[in-house]
Amino acid sequence: MKKVGVWIATLFNIGRMPFAPGTWGSLVTALLVYFIAPYWQAPLIIRLAVIFMVFLIGIPAANAAEKHFKKKDPGQCVIDEVAGQMVTLLVAPHHVWAYLAGFLAFRFFDIIKPFPIRRLEKIHGGLGIMVDDIAAGIYAAIVLYFGLKFFPLT
Repeated sequence: MKKVGVWIATLFNIGRMPFAPGTWGSLVTALLVYFIAPYWQAPLIIRLAVIFMVFLIGIPAANAAEKHFKKKDPGQCVIDEVAGQMVTLLVAPHHVWAYLAGFLAFRFFDIIKPFPIRRLEKIHGGLGIMVDDIAAGIYAAIVLYFGLKFFPLT
């Protein structure tokens, strides 16, 4: 069962990429959501439920990754980027530039970790791993939302 958790935490081994695994995890998530979006026009509550499920599954998976890699918040664990990127893309219209902006905004906030994101990172275990990226996703979603209001794509 531990191997399944590590497999989920690394997003099917994408997190084992030698360079910038978090960026790869976010990029794969953005691409997946972009290509699924036209076929899945679910109400917001359903999309939030999916993110919540990823979050709940991500907590034990991230715990398994910490044990497996013997490190706090190992870089290979990218399930947190999946959840955070999905939060950001909740406000993105189905347009390549909106998704690119959402991807960049999320990576910015995930890397910079402005207040209080850095504090959330200190929460122990899988919950701490997951919750700081949800916060980064919320920050990025706010920036993306207002950015699209001031600079509409149409």
